[in-house]
Amino acid sequence: MEQKWPQQIWIVRHGQSAGNVARDAAEAASQFLIDIAERDMDVPLSELGQRQAGALAQWFCSLPPEQRPNVVLYSPYVRARDTALTVVEKLDRDELLTVVADERLREKEFGIIDRLTPLGIADKYPELHEQRRHVGKFYFRPPGGESWCDVILRLRSVLDTITREYRSERVLIVAHQVIVNCLRYLLERMDESGILAIDRASDVPNCSVTSYRFDPAMGKRGKLVLDLENFVAPLTSTGTPVTKGKDQPAAPKS
Repeated sequence: MEQKWPQQIWIVRHGQSAGNVARDAAEAASQFLIDIAERDMDVPLSELGQRQAGALAQWFCSLPPEQRPNVVLYSPYVRARDTALTVVEKLDRDELLTVVADERLREKEFGIIDRLTPLGIADKYPELHEQRRHVGKFYFRPPGGESWCDVILRLRSVLDTITREYRSERVLIVAHQVIVNCLRYLLERMDESGILAIDRASDVPNCSVTSYRFDPAMGKRGKLVLDLENFVAPLTSTGTPVTKGKDQPAAPKS
């Protein structure tokens, strides 16, 4: 029976971005607005983020050739694109089947709360802030934005593409924190409480690796099995600082 899944999937969060730095500074100073001029999709890597991407690329390059990615899919947002292409530059181009930006891997859209800190949301949209606290991040959809469920819906389509076009291949996905967690929700068949427990426990480190390998002995037709979870050795092995800055306002604790 033909194998349904890729042989390996790596899911990577982009390197630290200028937006991560600006958000941390705004929240530390109890400000309402994050001081960054670019559109979210245009926010670049920070200098440290570039170093993190370089360390990640070295790690992938250190794998045996037959274990390196040969398919690279990435969010078109600049911080994810530049992280992915830093890795691609270190790989053997002749071995790559495809390198493509996929808009379905973009960051969760924040709508009218874009660039606001939690304090800013509470100040400008108190009723929205209360609704967000009551509903929780999995189902809450800000006006003009997306809920986690909306993101999961587009990621189901990504997985359909992967199982149709990249069976038995080695697929690297470079995207965003919410994308990492929502893909985990799908691949590990979690429910709301399961993925939110993981989300509460820790932010996804920049340039960390979460990976799945295909095990033909699992299930009726074989399945993907979690292999690495928020793996940061590609950074620590080179002395590159590990960061966990948020991409979005922190949800109120529930």
